[in-house]
Amino acid sequence: AQQPGTPLSNQEYHQFFKFLQITIQASTACHLRELYGCKNSLVQRLDEYENHGVIPPGPICSELPGNPFFRNFCTFSLYRCIMKKYFLKV
Repeated sequence: AQQPGTPLSNQEYHQFFKFLQITIQASTACHLRELYGCKNSLVQRLDEYENHGVIPPGPICSELPGNPFFRNFCTFSLYRCIMKKYFLKV
């Protein structure tokens, strides 16, 4: 275990920046969704990419306590963006 206050190892830095880059990309996708909505062709392509080529029809079920389902993938994605739970899966 590293001592508190010491720099990350090379491997730890790699993981740190890999996560940071992915989070920034997810945040950017959320900004596009908020600006242009789910009907925008770029946002729809991102949704298709995330779901292996098909945007799932609703309702969307999740393992979230208190929020078990969303009426469609757009609502689910907006929830993830607002809550900054970018990697929450259905």
